[in-house]
Amino acid sequence: MNRPPLAKAGPTALSTLALLLLFWLAAPEAVFAQRNGDEVDAASLMRDLSVLAHDSMAGRFVGSDESHAARAWIVHRLRQMEVAVDSQVFEVERRGEARQGVNVYALLPGSEPAAGPPFVVSAHYDHVGVRDGRIYNGADDNASGTAALLAFAEALTARPLQRTVVLAFFDAEEGGLSGARAFVEAAGERIREEVALNLNLDMVSRSDEELWVAGTWQNPALRPIVEAVEPADGVALRFGHDGPEWTGSDNWSGASDHAPFDRAGVPFLYFGVEDHPDYHRPTDDVERVDSAWYRASVETILRVTRALDAATEAIAQARAARGGV
Repeated sequence: MNRPPLAKAGPTALSTLALLLLFWLAAPEAVFAQRNGDEVDAASLMRDLSVLAHDSMAGRFVGSDESHAARAWIVHRLRQMEVAVDSQVFEVERRGEARQGVNVYALLPGSEPAAGPPFVVSAHYDHVGVRDGRIYNGADDNASGTAALLAFAEALTARPLQRTVVLAFFDAEEGGLSGARAFVEAAGERIREEVALNLNLDMVSRSDEELWVAGTWQNPALRPIVEAVEPADGVALRFGHDGPEWTGSDNWSGASDHAPFDRAGVPFLYFGVEDHPDYHRPTDDVERVDSAWYRASVETILRVTRALDAATEAIAQARAARGGV
């Protein structure tokens, strides 16, 4: 396969040993300390972000050797936590070529088997690769959401939700939401019975203060639950980017992997930040991420997830309003 020259050449497929070395070498020296009572480990979060958005991953373009390396890192980290891992292969066309996309799924059993269908917490691990010889590392978009899901795996293995959680690391979001579509299509008409809620994370590391949650306009029963959550220090949780007053690109209802779930009648919430000057540019690098705010952002989303898990009646109302069981 012909590829543009890279600024820093990456291996064809990283071995476990190489991944471990990259884990330590890519970690930033200064990492915001974890606060007492918080569940998100800042050091692990930033190390995972640094590995996934490293130049050697060459922008994680779907079907590339570097996408395989990113996926290998995700699986490696999950197996470190002794989490059950599965995958789904699908075909996709990008840049005029047939490519193979691969979704990775992690199963985190709940503490109460009768609590109801699982939550699917998702993030896409692909990005746009290399263009004109420049690497688009996609630290915020969406290595940030991917590393956040690994932080969720750590937190929810230590203290499970009542419900089972499926962590969905979707491929091929860029250019058509193909990984999420493959998941929803595989479930078919059972999707509303088998998934209680989709929580999607896409660009959650770059903001001065605001973390947006979209989806409460479509699923109003969920809003009081989210409003009652106290965000982590430094995070202002905002509602919007989802109703008719939000037009064009300001309406995020179809902007990421939550959209196929929404169209299938599954309640969703989408967490993300506003576009910044480095969005879809080769300057979306780890060095531009404020580790303190990023940790607080992921901590806030985890708090919302726990609150939703406890809100059995609100989840039932949201599902019934969308035609779920």
